[in-house]
Amino acid sequence: MTAPSSAVLDDLKAALGSGGWTQDPDVVAPFLTEWRNRWTGNTPILLTPRSTEEVARAVAICAREGVAITPQGGGTGLVGGQIPFGEVLLSLKKLRAIRDVTPLDDAMTVEAGLTLLEAQQAATAAGRYFPLSLAAEGSATIGGVISTNAGGTQVLRYGMMRDLVLGVEAVMPNGEVFNGLKRLRKDNTGYDLKHLFIGAEGTLGVVTAATLKLFPIMRSRAVAIVGLETAAASVELLARAKAETGGGVEAFELMKRLGMELVLKTIPDTREPLESTPEWYVLIEIASGTPGGAEAQLERLLEAAFEQGLINDAALAQNDAQRAAFWRLREEHSAALKPEGGGWKHDVSVPISRIADFIDEASAAVERFHPGARISVFGHVGDGNLHYDILPGVGQDIPAFIGRWKEGSQVVHDVVARYDGSISAEHGLGRLKTDEVKRYKTPLEIETMAAIRLAIDPRRIMNPAVLF
Repeated sequence: MTAPSSAVLDDLKAALGSGGWTQDPDVVAPFLTEWRNRWTGNTPILLTPRSTEEVARAVAICAREGVAITPQGGGTGLVGGQIPFGEVLLSLKKLRAIRDVTPLDDAMTVEAGLTLLEAQQAATAAGRYFPLSLAAEGSATIGGVISTNAGGTQVLRYGMMRDLVLGVEAVMPNGEVFNGLKRLRKDNTGYDLKHLFIGAEGTLGVVTAATLKLFPIMRSRAVAIVGLETAAASVELLARAKAETGGGVEAFELMKRLGMELVLKTIPDTREPLESTPEWYVLIEIASGTPGGAEAQLERLLEAAFEQGLINDAALAQNDAQRAAFWRLREEHSAALKPEGGGWKHDVSVPISRIADFIDEASAAVERFHPGARISVFGHVGDGNLHYDILPGVGQDIPAFIGRWKEGSQVVHDVVARYDGSISAEHGLGRLKTDEVKRYKTPLEIETMAAIRLAIDPRRIMNPAVLF
């Protein structure tokens, strides 16, 4: 990696003009630290372009000189891919325009720095629904969730971010602009190039705008939290829910008792949702195009689940405030684990039918490796994505525990591999998992991805520490 000379820095400053860059340490500092404080990086300059043209000018200068760039969206990633270590830091936060909303096409074109929440609100204002939802949606940006192919809580019905993108505008590693902002649902004219940028973590170019799919607004929604004795029962309940609603299940979120206890202990204004204290909870959200339809479907589902013995307790949200309170119990899990002094966090996926088996086998393996460790499991049963987090046991030496995270993560990931799963379901690889994933990818997979990158970014200036 070539460090930018003073002449290159001067060129970048001139290209972006006043307000398009800063070297003020106080301004730059918040961009350099990952949310969990796991990485704190450094950069010779923070670029804050205000248009695609300014991004292109900056990238062209860096390409000419072989200077590496780390693109950054909202900075909410959890695997360190957005943190620079000597690279030029390129923030997309100022690209915030809503370029076009076309309800008849069920499409919306927005710039990369718009937050996910703002995109949702723009869709709602146009009488449509943009379904991607995750806990960090108030700060996560469209460019970031495209670059990591984020999933969130609605994947069961609407798919990952890859499934929600119709077109992409991106600045290539040589500074040229790829203009692929189409609203087409069908285009069989060769490789669908937009998919190269989705999930590429900024390694093949800088996403500057995207055309997104929109959907009708559902006429009714219903939310419940239920208690179960086993994780296996949640998989059976999901199958029952799909059959009962004909595909109306939008979210199906599993939570282990430990995580719920930590949320209730740590997060203000939260309360136990059920009269009992079950070992497992599931949050279910159903949506319907018929007024009152979701409520009726959920009530039938719960009645049948009680009769079958799949659940032993349930609470049905009676209004929007209760619905939000139930969702908060799920969304605050990560924040609630943070005060426990550090943990081995895993974002994995396995086939839905094997979720319970995976949890049992991984938990047994962790107990053998580090007796007494506490395990918190939460995540999206509907797509097999689990956040499998391991915390130090009560009274255990926290620094010593943290020091074993690499070996402990390998214990978990080896079990994931035996179940034909993935060690990164929705957060990407970043700095955290780029080396480790080579243990699980075949040589052909690695060679093919490396060949694609070499063809598009031969000087490896785009996010050089990430991927192959």
